Amino acid sequence: MTYYKTRDLFYVKYALGHRNINNTLIYVHLAEQLYPKSDEWTHGIAKTIDEACRLIDIGFEYATEMNGAKILRKRK
Repeated sequence: MTYYKTRDLFYVKYALGHRNINNTLIYVHLAEQLYPKSDEWTHGIAKTIDEACRLIDIGFEYATEMNGAKILRKRK
């Protein structure tokens, strides 16, 4: 699931505690089969710190800021 969220092979290797990248590739292959890459995003708008924290807690990441509001996104 970490690879699905981050798409960062070396971070997943570190998170799983693997010494050999080949071990991590096994799990990444499984993750790619279970969670195909999606370029579709859902978005959230945060005008206050509390709104931004709530969105980040459920998996959104910062995308940009416009008209004083922060726009966050998360893969569908």
